[in-house]
Amino acid sequence: MTPVRVVLADDQDIVRGGLRLMVDNAPDLTVVGEAATGTEAVRIARQARADVILMDIRMPELDGLAATRWISSDPELAGVKVLILTTFEVDEYVFEALRAGASGFLGKSVRPDALIDAIRTIARGEALLSPTATRGLIARYLAVDDHRMPSTPSLLDNLTEREREIVALVATGLSNTEIAERLTLSPLTVKTHVNHAMTKLDARDRAQLVVIAYQAGIRGPVQERHPRPSG
Repeated sequence: MTPVRVVLADDQDIVRGGLRLMVDNAPDLTVVGEAATGTEAVRIARQARADVILMDIRMPELDGLAATRWISSDPELAGVKVLILTTFEVDEYVFEALRAGASGFLGKSVRPDALIDAIRTIARGEALLSPTATRGLIARYLAVDDHRMPSTPSLLDNLTEREREIVALVATGLSNTEIAERLTLSPLTVKTHVNHAMTKLDARDRAQLVVIAYQAGIRGPVQERHPRPSG
């Protein structure tokens, strides 16, 4: 099996060194390049034919947000996935990173095994957005001024009623299994609806689906189909 090709983008040598040690210890991953600036990250992603970039946000010349935006808009880099590594101080930028095209995010204090699993998840084309992480993202989103991102409900016009319902639940941070339990469906059926919605909305992954849902004006969990009995 061909190893997943990883690029490390961080302006601190010691951070890149630690990341390289963790990544290269995994038999199915290999570091193919390092970058100290966003500009270098874009160039090396192309030259090294990267699969996944571990991207810091704060870097000189071109920051991680701009570099991610550049990569996600370049057809030649369409297969490159960006995993943002963030610290507590820059958490407010996580939503902007996902809007820019990142497939997920992790804190820099992440355990080595969790980092390796995250890279594998991103490489498979899945989003690294656990329910806990998604809820945190949504909390930050709801705390910002609404006119920083205009509502565009027409984005969801092509979805069926069931697909809209499930997208709304995805945007609340529920997993496919939790959505299935809530709607009395099988997890496979939910996954199929999620995939159909992603295709219709041209969403790369679950992370971008959450972003699109919020751009479309979804603000919280959908109402239950039947009211709870009182008493």
